[in-house]
Amino acid sequence: MSGSEPPRAVERTPHPRPESVVLVLTGDGKGKTTSAMGTVMRAIARGWGVAVIQFVKSDAWKTGEAEVARRLGVEFRATGEGFTWDVDDLDASIAAARAAWDEAARTIAAGKHRLVVLDEVTYPMTWGWIETDAVVEAIRSRPPQVSVVLTGRDAAEALVQAADTVTEMVSRKHAFDQGIGALKGIDF
Repeated sequence: MSGSEPPRAVERTPHPRPESVVLVLTGDGKGKTTSAMGTVMRAIARGWGVAVIQFVKSDAWKTGEAEVARRLGVEFRATGEGFTWDVDDLDASIAAARAAWDEAARTIAAGKHRLVVLDEVTYPMTWGWIETDAVVEAIRSRPPQVSVVLTGRDAAEALVQAADTVTEMVSRKHAFDQGIGALKGIDF
């Protein structure tokens, strides 16, 4: 098909509609958390209970997504200590990530929320702070109605294999590379 032709209908094998899915948003490009927050908005619009657990961002940052999500009734927890290069006590960051994972695993297993977002969870997985096998097991054994969105760069292959949808964000150009810092309302 050439780029000038519109897409045509594709024959699909019908599948039963699942109650839930696992989405992984990964890659070096901007938009992983932004995409996850779009899914949060859709879930809220459907009356779902939603929980967001952020593994790197600190609650002291006062991000836009946290502000609006809390206003809309989302259980929103920014549990991190901040970027590792800005943290004086890496042991505190490791402990915070492990505590966040314990909370995330309990939240998923409880089944109270139809959507659970684990924002930036791939970082502590990559660094060995939380076990990839434990994360994969938690999403595989989740209650049938619980969808999970996991974000962050360098998603482990086991996580990719366990997911229903994996989107890799690719950076073709980024304002930061041009010396433009993060902007309120756009980046946080």
